[in-house]
Parts: sequence; C-alpha cells; structure tokens
Amino acid sequence: MSVRFTIDRIRTIAVLGAGTMGHGIAHVAALAGAEVRLYDLTQDGADTGRAKIAAALDKGVALGKVEAALRDGALAHVSATADLAIACAGADLIIEAVPEKLELKRELFAAVDRAAPAAALLATNTSSLPVAKIAGAVADPARVVGMHFFNPVHLMKLLEVVRHGAVDDSAVATAFALGERWGKTPIVVNDSPGFASSRLGLTLGLEAIRMLEEGVASAADIDTAMKLGYGHPMGPLELTDLVGLDVRLGIADYLSDAIGTGFEPPELLRQKVAAGKLGKKSGEGFYVWVDGKRA
Repeated sequence: MSVRFTIDRIRTIAVLGAGTMGHGIAHVAALAGAEVRLYDLTQDGADTGRAKIAAALDKGVALGKVEAALRDGALAHVSATADLAIACAGADLIIEAVPEKLELKRELFAAVDRAAPAAALLATNTSSLPVAKIAGAVADPARVVGMHFFNPVHLMKLLEVVRHGAVDDSAVATAFALGERWGKTPIVVNDSPGFASSRLGLTLGLEAIRMLEEGVASAADIDTAMKLGYGHPMGPLELTDLVGLDVRLGIADYLSDAIGTGFEPPELLRQKVAAGKLGKKSGEGFYVWVDGKRA
C-alpha cells in the first residue's frame, strides 16, 4: 500500500484565518521555507496578519535571533488573500485556524473540500473540539489531522498532533515531521475532549480562578505560587489572559458538557467575559495590559 502523504510533498501551504494563531502558523511555515498563502475573510484582515508577521520578524532581527536575509526570504514567501479559492488552489497542506466554533470549522472545511486539490493534506488547529467531527465535513476524513499549535506560535515549542479514528497514518506522520521541521516538539494524542494540553491546562486555570473568586489569594500571588513553587514559566491567571478569557470559557463549556465534573466555568470567568475583559487582547482580564505588557 503506497504512502499517501509525505513531508517532501508539502511545499505550498494555505493558512485559513489571519488572527493570532493563523499568522503565527504562517510565520513559522514561511521561516522554514514554505510558500504560504494567508487567508482571511477580508483583504484588510489578511494584510493585517501579514503585517504582524513582518513586525515579529523585524523584532527577531533587532534582537539578533533572526538574520535579516532570512526575514526577507520568509516575507517574500507569504502572500495575503481574501479569496478562498486562490488560497487553496494547488496547496499541498491547508491549515485551518479560525475561532473555536465547531459549525464554523465544519462549514469552512466543506468549502475547502470543494476548492482544494484532492491530494492536499488538511489540518485543524483546534485546541479542544473533536477532530473527527470536523473531519466529517469533508468527503474523505482520512486526510484531516489535528495540528494544535500554541501561542505565540513562533516561540512556543509544543505541537499536539491529534489522531482521530479515520485518519490516514501517513497524515499523522507527515504532520509530526512538519512540526519537527518547523522547530517544534510534536506529541501525538488521540482525539479525546481537550486532548492533553487543553484538558490539563484548563483544570489548573479554572481552579486558579475559583481560588481568586473565593479570596484565597490575589491573582499575582496565585501566579507566583505556581511559578516559584512548581517552576511554571507563567502563572495560570496570566496565561488565561494571554490565551483569552473568552477562549478559555468556550473550552470550559465544551469540556463541561463532554467530560462533566471539574470543568464548570466559575462565575467570575463568565462575568469578565460578559464585561468584555478578555485578557491581553482587550487590555484587561485578570490583569491590566498596556502596550502588550502587564501593567
């Protein structure tokens, strides 16, 4: 039986969604030499995503971590478009990085199934949703694999490669090899609610919010306890601000339904999301953020 997907065939990549995760994925793919098409619903959104890649690369050059020639080469490999057909045409790999809404992802993959080459590998960046249900939106679920990156993508080393029941083994192997090529440390997890990282990370984050809600300690002191007592690089409340309180609430609601006890969102989390205090991206969550830094 021939191998269906191999890393050597992955030369042109479409990244669907130019937000925080999407432009980060496009960044690392282009830096590794791939031809990248960054898609968003509007041209302005796609252009903004590309501009953020340029800004991150410029910062890397200023810090001496990226050579100027490598930055220029990577940017030359990234194009921005609001046309899904143009993004998908001739692509070898298509990575979806849109908001964590199952129906939205299914609708997008159904459209991709019509626009992309039949031989293209399809990947979803979902952090918790069932990959099998997302894959069910295409005619051939065997070509869909989970590739869960972490924010900020160009700095975080972990990549969760998610295997669902109908996926082709070569799709998993290719996703794993790509992660290594892009400087990541991949792990393979089965298609279970929350996978490994979101399930474990959310458990800690929700308990920290409950402790804050109950007045056990301040946000800063709870975070310091985990950083100094357990060696975590970032406390669970600061991490929640970085991820986005709305994102964490959505995952908690899903895992509460899927798994049950222990994942019910604290009322404090719901209140902050309702008030628009979503974390770093809105300027306030459990902390106040000014110019991207904790005040």
